[in-house]
Amino acid sequence: MTHWNRLYSLPMLPSWVAGAAAGAVSLHLIQKLLFPYFWADLKYLLKVLLYGLTMEAYRLRGRTVTVLDKFVKLAEKQPHKPFLIYEGTVHTYQDVDRRSNRVARVFLHHGALKKGDTVALLMSNEPDFIHVWFGLAKLGCVVAFLNFNVRSRSLLHCVSSCEPKILVVGADLLGTLEEIIPNLQKDVSVWVMTNDSAFPSAHTLLDKIEAASEEPVPVNRRSATNLKSTVLYIFTSGTTGLPKAAVISHMQVLKGAAGLWAFGATAKDIVYITLPLYHSAASLLGIGGCIELGATCVLRKKFSASQFWSDCKKYNVTVIQYIGELCRYLCSQPVKEGEKNHKVRLAVGNGVRIDVWREFLDRFGTIKICEFYGATEGNICFMNHTGKIGSVGRTNFFYKLFFPFDLIKYDFQKDEPIRNKHGWCEKVKKGEAGLLISKINAKNPFFGYAGSKRHTEKKLLHDVFKKGDLYFNTGDLMVQDHENFLYFWDRIGDTFRWKGENVATTEVSDVIVMLDFIQEANVYGVSVSDHEGKAGMASLILKPNRSLDLEQIYKQVRTYLPSYACPLFLRVQEKMEMTGTFKQQKFLLVDEGFNPSIIADPLYFLDKSKKAYVLLTKEIHEMILCGEIKL
Repeated sequence: MTHWNRLYSLPMLPSWVAGAAAGAVSLHLIQKLLFPYFWADLKYLLKVLLYGLTMEAYRLRGRTVTVLDKFVKLAEKQPHKPFLIYEGTVHTYQDVDRRSNRVARVFLHHGALKKGDTVALLMSNEPDFIHVWFGLAKLGCVVAFLNFNVRSRSLLHCVSSCEPKILVVGADLLGTLEEIIPNLQKDVSVWVMTNDSAFPSAHTLLDKIEAASEEPVPVNRRSATNLKSTVLYIFTSGTTGLPKAAVISHMQVLKGAAGLWAFGATAKDIVYITLPLYHSAASLLGIGGCIELGATCVLRKKFSASQFWSDCKKYNVTVIQYIGELCRYLCSQPVKEGEKNHKVRLAVGNGVRIDVWREFLDRFGTIKICEFYGATEGNICFMNHTGKIGSVGRTNFFYKLFFPFDLIKYDFQKDEPIRNKHGWCEKVKKGEAGLLISKINAKNPFFGYAGSKRHTEKKLLHDVFKKGDLYFNTGDLMVQDHENFLYFWDRIGDTFRWKGENVATTEVSDVIVMLDFIQEANVYGVSVSDHEGKAGMASLILKPNRSLDLEQIYKQVRTYLPSYACPLFLRVQEKMEMTGTFKQQKFLLVDEGFNPSIIADPLYFLDKSKKAYVLLTKEIHEMILCGEIKL
């Protein structure tokens, strides 16, 4: 038999196989062309479903498993694995578990706390922040994380709004305590993280921790019967006024802790946290995320751009957390040799600008940027699981089934959603900016704020598309493109963002008008080229026959405001523009910015090197724009 005869004698494949193969290739090409993100979307949705089903399975079995329960289990399962690395010292899962037991024992012995009581925590980034947090949680207490940048009257407001039985203060924040202790409510017991105290009314905690037993407290003290019960208060500026205590439930902690896992982190990862622990990003996503994974966390006192990559190399960091400003600070550092010689593979955070995003990747290597969106108190979250540059996340039909939300038309002049002649809100078209609102239901609840119910009510939108529906108002403007990617556009109302922090304009105004020569202060944010967020600016009206005292203004804002909230620019006007509803007009002021070439009113600039407000000249304006003067 010849070669060709042997070939033709082989069995032939049925014709339908070739057709099926051609069909499969065609479908693959169509999917790539018309649905390029199908598999990425499916993978992400399956992860969301898996986590939801796990939580539901716990509920059906009558078990309420919290993040703290998971940590205690890990301390038994992997006692000698590093949980925290701080300033070169390793704290294993067992170490942290035992020291938090000591904290719990101290407060149990003194009998001052019962299950459900609130304890306010004023501490900077250090292992004892976590020890105290976990120790109090083991007693079933609600822990309120206080922002250590907030000072004086605003800090007193924060303390009173969460009604704590005890205030715990770190050793490095005794100066802040000194400012508020004369006006602190008498029924708040103060404990300081020292061996001795200069405050007669304060209790020392460090010495008592060292002497306490490491034995666990009874499990029933921490056991939760409902995932919707309150476990934390985390302060947020919200859209108006002084900081508000957002109510954080066990459910929200579990969702936050799943973030790193959802982005692909594993137990083998080492997570670098430089963000303050009083923020939900560091505490829930960072610390909670490490617990969810069983991973290791490298904690730093505060962010240092110059030491960032050397720390990453030293500790073999694989996952970093960021805010937009952090990435810009890193890109602003002088270029060094070997900047891509690290093991970082994931960067998880929010607020990074598109140009900084690209520069960051070009300079520091193939790191997957995991951008997400989520308000501390909110009931909606987006995650950019595809790596699309500039986007905060992506949506589709199935995602909206589980997490219903909409973008609605907003009136920037009236500062409220637009309603049609029937009284209903209207959705924006794709590509248009709209106010992000999220439907409130049993699966996606909004827990509100501690204290005044008025603050909670302000975040609710009633009768949005039909009678009786209820939505959470995020206060954020977003854009959804034609591929269903979402982009953050801006904040509305009386809040803007600077240095990664929310600045409430009413709080700044209240501080400025305390001065006896100021009649009115209109505070707003202005854009500055090559800077994320908006810099604070205050338009001032002087009282009749009074003169401007720049020295007093500087002293006032530096004493009563966090550094990020101090206005960088001042504008002195003869008359304050008002809206038709007798609100201060910000729209035109924001548009005019701080350019002395187009503004006839006197302008001043906060010169940090001189520790004073100075006249804003055209030369200084140019130096700010070209980056010669750092803000």
